Amino acid sequence: MPSSSTTIISKCTIYPHQKSSIKTLKLSVSDLPMLSCHYIQKGVLLPLPPYSFDDLILFLKHSLSIALSHFPALAGRFITDDDGYVHILCNDAGVDFIHAKAKHLAITTIYNPELVDVPNCFKEFFAYDNTISYSGHNNPLSAVQVTELADGVFIGCTVNHAVTDGTSFWHFFNTFAEICKGVKKITKSPDFTRDTVFNSPAVLRVPAGGPKITFDADEPLRERVFHFSRESIQRLKLRANNGGLNGFADSTEVLGKQVNDSWKTVNGNGVSNARTDEISSFQSLSAQLWRSVTRARKLDSSKTSTFRMAVNCRHRLNPKMDSHYFGNAIQSIPTIAEAGEILSRDLRWCADLLHKNVVAHDDAMVRRGVEDWEKAPRLFPLGNFDGASITMGSSPRFPMYNNDFGWGRPLAVRSGKANKFDGKISAFPGREGNGSVDLEVVLAPETMAGLENDMEFMQYVTPIV
Repeated sequence: MPSSSTTIISKCTIYPHQKSSIKTLKLSVSDLPMLSCHYIQKGVLLPLPPYSFDDLILFLKHSLSIALSHFPALAGRFITDDDGYVHILCNDAGVDFIHAKAKHLAITTIYNPELVDVPNCFKEFFAYDNTISYSGHNNPLSAVQVTELADGVFIGCTVNHAVTDGTSFWHFFNTFAEICKGVKKITKSPDFTRDTVFNSPAVLRVPAGGPKITFDADEPLRERVFHFSRESIQRLKLRANNGGLNGFADSTEVLGKQVNDSWKTVNGNGVSNARTDEISSFQSLSAQLWRSVTRARKLDSSKTSTFRMAVNCRHRLNPKMDSHYFGNAIQSIPTIAEAGEILSRDLRWCADLLHKNVVAHDDAMVRRGVEDWEKAPRLFPLGNFDGASITMGSSPRFPMYNNDFGWGRPLAVRSGKANKFDGKISAFPGREGNGSVDLEVVLAPETMAGLENDMEFMQYVTPIV
């Protein structure tokens, strides 16, 4: 494993290029639970640019300033008013920009097919380790760290999780890259509307001294990225939809659909006539992971296991929210089963449980979730409290490789230390696209060893190209 030693060269505050016209943005029912979560940490590994690193730092600082003018919420701070409501004060207070060096590290030493676990050095490429989102009352809501490697660069972005979900995070990150590349007019401006179903008069009462993280951030863990090619996932999907048969899907396979569901809009009124009986590729992959991790944990057959999946609600509401709504618009769908059934039934049974829960999460279910939270406002409890849970975050539909800072697409996407615990899984698109998926899997060391020896799972894992 490559040794870690990142040196901070400089740190400064970047302010928006133009003053914000937005005064405040009230945190929603979907934002508030995230106040007890760590900041999001995601970034990209790139080769060195065709100009000096000093010039790169200047370009990135200037581009970040312009990007913040389009995303003024990220340059603000939290305030809690006299009634207990938390708002983003868009006061142009700025974000942190950090220039760091780790020139003893080459790209091939931290990213190559021979590496099994994700090197710990990636955790040093981000700001605000172990920082709770509630601290945005006093700290910047975002930071960018640029780390110079021997033959490359890592651009790591850290954003307060009560300000953005994954959809909004990648919208900002890719806009930042767009501007750095020289685009004069950004592809799509964020929507800061706050008249949605997630706006609520309910007040979240925060514990004295602020919320605490709900898991042990220092527990021993292993982290691996498992890659699944398009063909491999097709085989899984066919098996899930045909009760255990192996083989390749035929030409009717529809890849690139909305992950986690099988909705497909056919007109401007939001009418959908998609098949809801077909188990999706991602549900098939999730079901296989659930089975194999459950087996690796050697749980008692009567032990209840929960597979928790975060879903984007923007398109589930009627009328739909703007796809570029800025903020959190997610809900968590739990699927529950006994370990004995998960392992004794076939893949289709597990996949069908996940599938039915996702399909059922429509407009009415989203609104019911909001109402339930309003009756008992609460923070979101991240963690694996019973030793039998899996939490799936992020999405292979996020455009993680659709950013080019001016000299090509990323070589890899990696995350920091934030929000990681036994059973935390993050789904990324594979770099080659075309329906491939990377799963960033975080498990207790003994469970990871069991997963690596689970041939039902490993037969679908393919080399990263």
